[in-house]
Amino acid sequence: MNGPALIPRSILFGGSCRYGPQVSPDGKYLGWIGPDDRATAQIWLRGIRSGRERMLTRGARATYGFSWAFDGRHMLYQSDAAGHEDTHIFALDVRTNRVRDLTPFKGVTAEIVATSPRRPHELLVGMNRTDRKRADVYRLDLRTGRSRLDTVNPGGVMNWAHYRGWGADANLEVRSMIENRADGGWDFSVRDGRDSPWRKIQEWGPDERGTAAGFSGDGRTLYLTSNRRANATRLVAIDLATSVQRVVASDPEYDVSSVIAHPLTGRIAAVSFYKEKLRWRALDAGVGRHLAFMHRFRRGEVWTGNRDLAGRFWTVAYTTDDASPRFYLYDAKRRHMDLLFCMDPRLDDAPLVRRAPVTIRARDGLVMHGYFAPSGWPRPGKPPMILLVHGGPYARDTWGYEPWAQWLANRGYAVLQVNYRGSDGYGKRFLNAGNLEMGGRMQTDLVDAVRWAVRERGVDPRRIGIFGGSYGGYAVLAGLAFTPRLFAAGVDICGPSRLVTFVRKPPDHLAAMKGMIRHRMGDPVRDRALLDARSPLYHASKMRAPLLVGQGENDPRVRRSESDRIVAAMRRSGRAVEYLLYRGEGHGFANFQNNVHFHARAESFLARHLGGRCEPVGTIEGHTAVEM
Repeated sequence: MNGPALIPRSILFGGSCRYGPQVSPDGKYLGWIGPDDRATAQIWLRGIRSGRERMLTRGARATYGFSWAFDGRHMLYQSDAAGHEDTHIFALDVRTNRVRDLTPFKGVTAEIVATSPRRPHELLVGMNRTDRKRADVYRLDLRTGRSRLDTVNPGGVMNWAHYRGWGADANLEVRSMIENRADGGWDFSVRDGRDSPWRKIQEWGPDERGTAAGFSGDGRTLYLTSNRRANATRLVAIDLATSVQRVVASDPEYDVSSVIAHPLTGRIAAVSFYKEKLRWRALDAGVGRHLAFMHRFRRGEVWTGNRDLAGRFWTVAYTTDDASPRFYLYDAKRRHMDLLFCMDPRLDDAPLVRRAPVTIRARDGLVMHGYFAPSGWPRPGKPPMILLVHGGPYARDTWGYEPWAQWLANRGYAVLQVNYRGSDGYGKRFLNAGNLEMGGRMQTDLVDAVRWAVRERGVDPRRIGIFGGSYGGYAVLAGLAFTPRLFAAGVDICGPSRLVTFVRKPPDHLAAMKGMIRHRMGDPVRDRALLDARSPLYHASKMRAPLLVGQGENDPRVRRSESDRIVAAMRRSGRAVEYLLYRGEGHGFANFQNNVHFHARAESFLARHLGGRCEPVGTIEGHTAVEM
């Protein structure tokens, strides 16, 4: 077949990549995630001076990230057994390779709350040991592995994504908490010490939000991000003695994305805002000079990983849309960059395409941002297109290397990604425009984006597919049900088909989010008629386009029944649907063989219905898919 070479799926989805380098606090070691001989992600270690490297973990289930304990000896990572999200925290001793489960309690979901260089042998962890719906804070000793209760959760505090409920100071004392209220809002409280009473200093309504961003080294100043009295979240400093607040950094349209704080003083040195691409704003002159050097060094977005306590060694990543991400060790003393590795060198010779930022106006005038990639297989006539919908829905698409987009473009499809209303990062007016609009205006935003692509980018209106996971999977089902003539095929990964089921009972470890979920998505009693009207399950007979469904057997967020029901309903109506259930998987596919297998089937499915290219499916050993 003529045209650019097919990029093998084993490169795009096979797990043979390296990423996430982290320098140890003492500057002696560098750790990262890399593949073993079976392409399963493991933790690797290299001596910065010696250059010797070795693989530390040897687990069957992939390890996706880690952090250093401040003792410089232990790496901390989290893992669950089979997708149930009963996540445990493990400590890996880099001297002995000994791995210990620090939270060996059946059915418990554990998370790291805080570590501190002043208490290098301790960490604070959240665990729902006494109540599956409430995670208390425990103090854990790395030397002995023993834990003891430190702070009791009043009921509504949790750490998840943007909602970092607990905050600890430099002495590793829990000093702040954000409680989720039943109405979807939050109460923000602080205390002077472990034995001091809590006092509420701020609250957010259900259409507002904020989270702690750290304490100053002396514990007198608290940094937080908040969109109270502003459209976008700002970085704010609060003097805890006087309650006086000052704005440290803000943007009228874009939320604060991340911060760089000094690991010892806690002082905020730089703030980022994710606009069409990542933008940094330095607040410290020295860090500003380092960031300026990093930006001059090479093209792409600059992502800082971490740095040692002396501030000499930094890990830095460069991402662009048309190349493999590259990871460097920056020596701030010498102003020198050493290339550690690129994520996958094989991508350097691959025919990757550029993804251009685009602006699209919805039918009610709302301005949306997104990314468009042209077909990487030029042919006469109008190209087919895939609308690639992000999950969340309170997340967003970004620039840089995107394997789904590159895979689909390489197979001959134009690819459109749009940050529909309710997407994260664009301020609260944009976020709140998505309230109660699942299947409503959030869905018509996607339709308007497709019509824009037909009009402005010349894609074939008869060959448009829709692809997504989680909320993106819901958008696939809704697209086929509510606009049956718009899409010629759909690929859904763990998408909810019945909204009442989804909002009524979140997983136990996310129960504190119930008020927020119901405020934004709908109440299962008050809004029952609305939720049913926008549930694809009740409109399956309207679907015309063929559908491929992938589902994790143990998914605790979008349960298997969501996919079982929509598939059964479609088949009762005589619709074409393929269903793959993956044993031992949760909300997504952790097993790389399953990841490759599903994308092989999806590629074949899309080629049959939209006319793109297809690498032969072949035999994929080790996958756990069952045809349903």
